[in-house]
Amino acid sequence: MKKILIIEDDQIVANIYRNKLSVEGFKVEIALDGESGMTTMKDFRPDAVLLDLMLPKVTGVELMKQMRADSDFAQMPIIVFSNTYLTNMVQEAWKAGATKCLSKSSCTPKHVIEALRSTLGMANPGATAVTPSTATATHSGMKPRPGSSPAPVVVSNPPRQQVNVGDADAEFQAQLRKEFIESLPAVLSAMRANLQALIKADNEMARLKQVQELYRRVHAMTGNAGVAGMMLIAQMADAAEALLKELYEKPKNINPSTLRTVANAVDFLGVLFDRGTLPDRQEVPPTNILVVDDEAISRRAITYALEKAKLKSVSVEDPLVAYQMLTENRFDLVFLDVDMPNMNGFELCSRLRAHPNHKTTPVVFVTSLNDFESRANSTMSGGNDFIAKPFLFIELAVKALLHVLKAKIAEPKK
Repeated sequence: MKKILIIEDDQIVANIYRNKLSVEGFKVEIALDGESGMTTMKDFRPDAVLLDLMLPKVTGVELMKQMRADSDFAQMPIIVFSNTYLTNMVQEAWKAGATKCLSKSSCTPKHVIEALRSTLGMANPGATAVTPSTATATHSGMKPRPGSSPAPVVVSNPPRQQVNVGDADAEFQAQLRKEFIESLPAVLSAMRANLQALIKADNEMARLKQVQELYRRVHAMTGNAGVAGMMLIAQMADAAEALLKELYEKPKNINPSTLRTVANAVDFLGVLFDRGTLPDRQEVPPTNILVVDDEAISRRAITYALEKAKLKSVSVEDPLVAYQMLTENRFDLVFLDVDMPNMNGFELCSRLRAHPNHKTTPVVFVTSLNDFESRANSTMSGGNDFIAKPFLFIELAVKALLHVLKAKIAEPKK
C-alpha cells in the first residue's frame, strides 16, 4: 500500500483528499504546516507528498529544499498545489525539486489521484476493487523519478462488487459541491466583515491584519472551490488571493485603487455564489480583449497582466484604428488609456457606446489621470471601471477576470 503525506493548512481540503485517497487504497497522513510536515515526513516515510506552497511556519518551497537536502527524500515525488498567478513562486517550486505542479483552483481529487498514480507508476488502482481508469493516460507525459517502481497489479473483485469509476467520481463530486454551496453564506459574511474592517482601518498594522485575515479566507475558498469543481468561483478566488498576498507583502501598494479592486472582487464572489454555482456554468469561455494605449510599455504591461489570467488580447496604439476594429469586430472587454492623440479615451468610449455591437461591452480606463474629474468623465462617457497607473499586474488581472466572468454568468442558459 502506497503511503501519501498531505501537507496542507486547510483542514477541510486536507480531509477531503485524505478520505478520497484512502478509498482509492492509499495510506494517508496529514500535516497542517510546514514545520510539522517535515517531522511527519521522517516518521511516516511516505512514497509521495502532496504539498501546498502557501503554508504557515515554513513555506512549501523552503520545505522542499529541506526534503531534497535529505538523501532519504531526494528522489521522492512531490506534487505541489500552486496559485495560478504566483508564477515566481511556481518557478521557485520547480527549482526546489517539485515533480509536478497543479493549479489549486482547477484541481479536483480525481486529477490529484491521476497525477499520483502516474508519478508512482501505478497503471491500475492499487487496493480498491474498481475498474481501471483510462483518465491516467492524460498524464502519461509525467515520468516517475529514478528509483520508483510500478505498484503490483491488484486483481479486482468479481464484477458484481466492482464500482463504476465514473459514477463514483460523479457522486463524490456532487456531494462536495452540495457541501460547498451550503457553506457559502457564512463564508461570504465573514469575508465582507473583513473587508469592512480593512476599509475602516486607520493605521498600517490594522490594515495588514485585515489583509492577512481576508487572504486566509480567500486562500481557503480557492482550495475548497477547486475540490468541489466550482471553477468560476475558484478562478476568481485564485486571482483575488494573489492580489491580497501582494498587498500583504508590499503594504505600500494598499491604496484607494487596490482597495476598490479587492472590494469589487469580494462583491463579485457574492454574485458568483448566487448565480455561478450551476454545473453548466463552470467553464470560462474564450475571450477577445482590446487594449488601446499610445504608449508601447503600457500596452505590453496590460497584455502581460492579461496573459497571467490566460485571457487573449490584441493591442493597438492609435484610437482611430481601434475604433475601426471595434466597428468590425466583437470584443468581450476593452482597456482604454485616456490621454491619446487624435481621439482621447473618453471620446472613443462614447463612440463605441453608440455602436450596436458595443452598447454593453465592459470598458476599463487605465490612466495616470486619477483626479475626481477624470473619474467622473470615465463614467459619463460610458466606462465601467477605472484603474490608476502605475498598476499591479495582478490587480489588472483581477479586474479583467471579474468583467469577463460577469458577462459569462449574465448569459441566458442554453
